[in-house]
Amino acid sequence: MELNGFVSNLVTLSILINSFSQLGQNPLSFSVLAKIFKKGYDPDAITLTSLIKGLCLKGQIHQALHFHDKLAALGFRFNHVSYGTLINGLCKVGQTRAALQLLRRVDGKLVQPDVGISPEVVTYSALISGFCILAFCKEGKVKEAKNVFAAMMKKGFKPNVVTYSSLMDGYCLVKEVNKAKSIFNNMAQGGVNPDIQSYNILINGFCKIKMTDAAMNLFEEMHCRKIIPNVVTYNSLIDGLCKSGKISYALKLVDEMHDRGQPPDIITYSSLLDALCKNHHVDKAIALLTKLKDQGLQPNMYTYTILINGLCKGGRPEDAQNIFEDLLVKGYNINVNTYTVMIHVFCNNGMFGEALAMLSKMEENGCIPNAVTYEIIIRSLFDKDENDKAEKLLLEMITRGLL
Repeated sequence: MELNGFVSNLVTLSILINSFSQLGQNPLSFSVLAKIFKKGYDPDAITLTSLIKGLCLKGQIHQALHFHDKLAALGFRFNHVSYGTLINGLCKVGQTRAALQLLRRVDGKLVQPDVGISPEVVTYSALISGFCILAFCKEGKVKEAKNVFAAMMKKGFKPNVVTYSSLMDGYCLVKEVNKAKSIFNNMAQGGVNPDIQSYNILINGFCKIKMTDAAMNLFEEMHCRKIIPNVVTYNSLIDGLCKSGKISYALKLVDEMHDRGQPPDIITYSSLLDALCKNHHVDKAIALLTKLKDQGLQPNMYTYTILINGLCKGGRPEDAQNIFEDLLVKGYNINVNTYTVMIHVFCNNGMFGEALAMLSKMEENGCIPNAVTYEIIIRSLFDKDENDKAEKLLLEMITRGLL
């Protein structure tokens, strides 16, 4: 660093640490920190936060906490950004209880009064977001997020749109959409303007529970507020309308997307294909698939699985098998769902040899059958009194830990 007249100082070394941390080069960051200590400098909170952030970006949250604890014990000071980074890192790896404990420490309940750190809106938002992301799988997490939100309000911190949206998302994930709508209303009353993300969360929430009228009302409200819908907005609405049997309304929105210069993507078309197949319009679904391919859109395995399933249920198993075989020839990475659909077709038609051959083929291609795959074949074999074959597969299923 001292070559060509260039002398390193705390500022230049701190810039290096920040750069290395952003690039994920943590060993280089810490080697620069060692140089800082060797020169007798004391790194400030900004520099230390860069190191913490670098570790968190790599998912090394425990190393980040250890680093914090070690330097805090030596008297080094951290700021609200440092703690916000740590709390966010904990939330992203699902350690929300540890995040809450850290927040309480930062809040002055478990740390010495002279630390002087007070959590800001960003810190609370990170924690609430972490709780809400896990809300769909861990009971009570949204309630805890709401409690943190209440504590934030009690301390006089004004939530921002990210805070409100995170809490709304949590409620939507557990299908408590009316509570999410209440949060949305409170946000407006609190003087915080909802953004596109806020609307998308709530629209998607209503669509998931088939309250498409409420979703469309929000969509109209967006227009009134001059908030331009994006492809996420349209896809949520189109999927919701399709699942509610309102295909004609969904198609009108597709036309609107084109008019607004927001071309539909493969997710949009997959929703339409699914609706067409489920309403026994398989020929229209095939025509739509051809159209999107002509437009340069590449169908994914989810799209093809929808069509294969539709053909099977529409009494056209040969067409489904032709598409499936074509995908194999073209080298598509066929997933367990698609294989299972084809196995189901063979079983329904009493073609157990083909079903078992398909089971072997999927494993040869590196696709491991799941419990549903086995259950379909086993049930069909028992129904046809092929008990020996069924029991053999049942034993295999147990051995694999799928039962």
